[in-house]
Amino acid sequence: MKIYTFSILLLFSAFTCGSMQKTDPPAAHVAQSPEANYRQYCASCHGEELRTFIDRKWVYGNSWNEVYQAIKVGYPKDGMPAYAATFSDKEIGELTDYILTGIEKIKGNQLAEGQTYAGVQQSQHLAYSVEPVVEGLDVPWGLDFLPDGTLLVTERSGQLQQWTPDGGLKPVANVPAVRAAGQGGLLDVEVHPDFGKNAWIYLSFSKPHPTDRELSTTAVVRAELRSGALVNVTEVFVAEPYFETRHHYGSRMAFSPTGHLFVSVGDRGNHFLTAQQLDSDCGKIHRLNADGSIPADNPFKDAKGQATSVYSYGHRNPQGIGIHPATGELWEHEHGPRGGDEVNRITAGTNYGWPTISYGINYNGTVLTDKTAQPGMAQPATYWVPSIAPCGMDFVTSDRYPAWRNNLLVGSLRFNYVARCVIEGDKVVEQERITPNVGRVRDIKVGPDGYIYIATEGPGKVVRVVPVG
Repeated sequence: MKIYTFSILLLFSAFTCGSMQKTDPPAAHVAQSPEANYRQYCASCHGEELRTFIDRKWVYGNSWNEVYQAIKVGYPKDGMPAYAATFSDKEIGELTDYILTGIEKIKGNQLAEGQTYAGVQQSQHLAYSVEPVVEGLDVPWGLDFLPDGTLLVTERSGQLQQWTPDGGLKPVANVPAVRAAGQGGLLDVEVHPDFGKNAWIYLSFSKPHPTDRELSTTAVVRAELRSGALVNVTEVFVAEPYFETRHHYGSRMAFSPTGHLFVSVGDRGNHFLTAQQLDSDCGKIHRLNADGSIPADNPFKDAKGQATSVYSYGHRNPQGIGIHPATGELWEHEHGPRGGDEVNRITAGTNYGWPTISYGINYNGTVLTDKTAQPGMAQPATYWVPSIAPCGMDFVTSDRYPAWRNNLLVGSLRFNYVARCVIEGDKVVEQERITPNVGRVRDIKVGPDGYIYIATEGPGKVVRVVPVG
């Protein structure tokens, strides 16, 4: 019944959300060049240099007419908005020409692998190089390490890979079925802190509904990794409700020093129905015990007075969470709409405001909300306008980078770099862009060897940051 009710609400919202938010008239858009339109309206999702159009499959076709229609009418279930009310038909045609012509130029001038980030680079505090580790991956999404240094990498298409320098890449058997569509697929991987004793790893993924294949949600399984296969696979979390949309799954995981598992879930593109509603698991950070049970001291209770998994709410699409190594606090970053990407220090029971407050606007230029602050809603530690499209994060815990210790690393899908963020208290007080042109960053992890590892798409690879001198 819960799924059915939300399906009706979703159908209704397609016709009513426009009246629920403040929007500027189309006349507010100022005509400009197709390149400027692309960078202003499209780059936050598709990247500055059009490379995502080369590396990804064209689900709805790549002919001129098909691209034109995609821009004009959109694909709401995949998170692609319609621009018919933003651009004139002439502008849509010019933008179509710009995209298709640009793709052909890139194909004719592909750079050699590694050329874009080769050589020694100098940050404010140290010199470093970026070295390739694993190549030939199909859209890597999550990274983690076993205690012996074996690297685990998820591919969004549904494969979990394990890599060692001697053995190379080997697929892991018995991975659960995923709905690899839109932004969905096999997403994060997290190794239990006591893996040496229990062999547990956790996978988050977009789970298809058992009976209606048009519906999906964010789910987490726990399994033992033994001899290259998953055994005793157990479902420990399933976000309710399921939706027809194929984006904003969130889906990052992290263990706290107390052994609790945090799981992020995006708003599924239905923010008015989810992010501020405590009876929906979407648009939330959840806190679980290692077996999926709910800690009794979680901040929110259900109608019967029982603790729920919700730890914080008012989130849009959290694709990075991590534990501060000095304080033990949970930190998170999330995608804003067009602008308003955020980094937050997460505390129990806190409302982070989405979609009531935001520093961003809708992708098509209309205004979602005119509020950036409201009593009872937390302000971000920092935010980005324009969007950097943050994905993946970790804290520097290694003595290999002494000047960066306890800094927060945030990946950028849009601009192909890592943001090094200096934190004081609950604020980001300084930022530096490192690893320029490394690729569309999907995840970042400090490995057991102390090096920073970065997974990127376009092409799919894992690299590491090595101090020089």
